[in-house]
Amino acid sequence: MPSKIDSQMLKGVLTGSILSLLSKEELYGYKLSERLSEYGFTNISNGTIYPLLLTLEKKKLIIGNMRPSENGPMRKYYSITAEGLEEKQKFITQWKTLSTSVNQLIERNERNEDE
Repeated sequence: MPSKIDSQMLKGVLTGSILSLLSKEELYGYKLSERLSEYGFTNISNGTIYPLLLTLEKKKLIIGNMRPSENGPMRKYYSITAEGLEEKQKFITQWKTLSTSVNQLIERNERNEDE
C-alpha cells in the first residue's frame, strides 16, 4: 500500500476494515494490525489504529475486554457489537458503490487518454 494516502480517506476505509475483521474474530490491537498487514495495509501505525479502536468503542460499535495473555501482560481484546455489524454492512454497501463508480471513471478516462 502506498505510504501517502489521504488520512481522511484512510480513516474511513480502516474503520470499515476493522469492523469487517472483528466480525470474524476477536482481536487485540497488535494482532489486528497484523491482520490488516495481511491484506496490504502495511504502513499503518499503531498511532492510527488505537485511536480508531477508541473511537469505535466510544460509538459502541465494538467492545474491549481485558484478558490475560499467554506471553506477558493483559491484552484488550475487541469484539463487534450488533450496532457494529450494522455499520459494517453499511460500509460494505457504500464501498461497493463507491469503488465501482471510481473504477468506471478511471477506466473510461484512461481509455479516452489512450485514443
